[in-house]
Amino acid sequence: MLEVKNLCFSVPDTERRADLSIINDVSFTLEDGKFLVLTGPNGGGKSTLARLIMGIEKPTGGKIIFNGEDITDLSLTERAKKGIGYAFQQPPRFKGLTVRRLLSLASGRNLPENECCAYLTKVGLCSRDYLNREVDASLSGGEVKRIEIATIMARELSLAIYDEPEAGIDLWSFSMLVQSFRSIASQKNESVIIISHQERIMKLADEIIVIADGKIRTQGPRDEVLPALSTQFDAACDMRGEKAEA
Repeated sequence: MLEVKNLCFSVPDTERRADLSIINDVSFTLEDGKFLVLTGPNGGGKSTLARLIMGIEKPTGGKIIFNGEDITDLSLTERAKKGIGYAFQQPPRFKGLTVRRLLSLASGRNLPENECCAYLTKVGLCSRDYLNREVDASLSGGEVKRIEIATIMARELSLAIYDEPEAGIDLWSFSMLVQSFRSIASQKNESVIIISHQERIMKLADEIIVIADGKIRTQGPRDEVLPALSTQFDAACDMRGEKAEA
């Protein structure tokens, strides 16, 4: 179980000579095996919140409790050892490291070819074309994103965090990803947090949290939150259409 209690994060604002609040008093609980989607406007604090949970950033207030243990002051490496994984919005590249080797490192063992192929297929890649390729600049942004998601799937995690997994991915590959997330959600083997604006991903969630201006604006079960979000989206589209006609 993940418990986020009154979490805050601020950075110095030299122009105002004060602190700029990025995350302000955020609290929620994620039960084991549950699927949570974080959504909201760009710049609202979603990615920062995910980075705080992973330990990439350090909070300036509040606590993070994971499986009953206070991990607020633990490093990224220590959290990874406890079964927390993170897929970046802009994944890193590793010249000289093959896709197969990267998958094996992620899983903690030398994966046989058929298992590597299975993970790559789940993210929409023709597996045999990628196994021996290096994770370097020869790969597109979308390819690197899908390979990173495959490495997260190869790990035995208690909590997996995905930062906008649909970014830079074509429609066909996105459909493959949705199927993979649907499988993860149905198995309930790990807790999942996904930052996304995509309705197809939100429909898989047990819970949805809307974050704006560093605060939780809406929080609740998917069947309660998603209809209201769809209505807001439709209204925004209508307003843009009216402005375009004018």
